[in-house]
Amino acid sequence: MPLYMDIHNLPKGTSLEDIAKAHAKDMETQRKYGVEYSKYWVNEKTRKLFCLCHAPNVEAAECVHREAHGMVAEKIIEIQPDLAEGFLGNAEANDAGAVIFPSGAADARDPGIRTVLFTDVVNSTTLTQSLGDEAALVMLGVHDTIVRDALSALGGREIKHTGDGIMACFISPAGAVRCAIQIQRELDKHAQANPERALKVRVGAAAGEPVEQHNDLFGSTVQLASRLCAHAQPEQILVSNAIAELCLGKGLLFEDLGEVTLKGFGYPVRAHAAAWKH
Repeated sequence: MPLYMDIHNLPKGTSLEDIAKAHAKDMETQRKYGVEYSKYWVNEKTRKLFCLCHAPNVEAAECVHREAHGMVAEKIIEIQPDLAEGFLGNAEANDAGAVIFPSGAADARDPGIRTVLFTDVVNSTTLTQSLGDEAALVMLGVHDTIVRDALSALGGREIKHTGDGIMACFISPAGAVRCAIQIQRELDKHAQANPERALKVRVGAAAGEPVEQHNDLFGSTVQLASRLCAHAQPEQILVSNAIAELCLGKGLLFEDLGEVTLKGFGYPVRAHAAAWKH
């Protein structure tokens, strides 16, 4: 059965208790329409609710909400189960159905915001030409090991290997930035120990909600992170404005680069460079 995510803009004054009650009513009504609402993410700051369900079609999912409580979603999109698990994780919900942070208390609700990070090995094609296939693969292996160790240490999930980089996802924007910093510092250590085999990497990261203006799970966020990575200088970490704001008070330093023009974006995007050198 297809997997869907629906998106609600919550009216002012909607409480977490109201949402929990509405979800309970969905659970009472859903069997009639062959639907299974499993869990939901609520972002109190932006007053948005994201519900995950298996349903035979969009209409069936809509019917459950309409009959149960009348809180009809603004948008319902079909998503791939592996994408949902990759970006959102195999999330646990509390008794009310609200997704909570891993190992968090029942009130530590996960708002569904995710940070997407890309790494890109600088001049990877030239690397192959100058070193040969075998040596270049060893060098890329150094990158992969350093990145995966940093992901493991700082709560990141690898989404895919891009050939000359890695795409990853984080619940914590500060965790993503700290991961990028660890990657650059470890690569710098490797370069100092192996000057003839120095490896430079660009990093780009962006944060966003599950479904933005495009009907895609983290579609805009992925595109922005990828473009910021491509725009970054060798050894630079470029992040979106949202990440810099979400990291306030976390002890991380950023240089505001102002607005930059990125391929595929019809408007300038404000970018920040994360400081990583001691």
